[in-house]
Amino acid sequence: MKDVYKTIKGKGVDEVLINKSRFIGYSAPIDSEEEALEFIEEIKTKHRDATHNVYAYCFGEDSNIQRFSDDGEPSGTAGIPVLEVLKKEDLRNIVVVVTRYFGGIKLGSGGLIRAYTKGAKIAIDAGLVVDMTLHVETKISIEYTVLGKFENYLMTSGLKAEEIEYKEDIVFTLFVEKSKIDGFEADVLDITNGQAVINYLDEKHLPLIQGKRV
Repeated sequence: MKDVYKTIKGKGVDEVLINKSRFIGYSAPIDSEEEALEFIEEIKTKHRDATHNVYAYCFGEDSNIQRFSDDGEPSGTAGIPVLEVLKKEDLRNIVVVVTRYFGGIKLGSGGLIRAYTKGAKIAIDAGLVVDMTLHVETKISIEYTVLGKFENYLMTSGLKAEEIEYKEDIVFTLFVEKSKIDGFEADVLDITNGQAVINYLDEKHLPLIQGKRV
């Protein structure tokens, strides 16, 4: 997976009424195509009485898996517009289902495209778009004498300690953006006069909004 990719933080749901038709947009982040299919089936079961349950999803490092369904709407007026929203927003590892309850007024092809585009957009916004950014789990052992300076550095840098162990030295566990590791290491060694012991562990994608953890 790339160092940074866009998806949503969690499941989202929102709805809109368009010419008496009710459109309910659902979204969810996914870790596999199987998860996408399970989510779609969940929404279909929940809204088995709906007129249509249209869906689209993208999965993979380059969104190489892309699927959609019009679920009975005229070809090109539902599933593709939902998929196009995902592509335009450059989202991946995401599934969106837009449920429609027909309100008695036909929308026409253009109206359907706009309605399903709107349904997808509100679903995505409800799920909260984030930049999934590759971080490195880092353990740092420092002496007690530099604790104040190190904590001040974490605060000014916007870094958050996940765990602090008070042993012979103090061991901090935190996640550092992979792209910033070199600068981070140089800063820590400068603060601790080269005495810090730094160990890099697993890599993990974590959600950021405007550069801040959420």
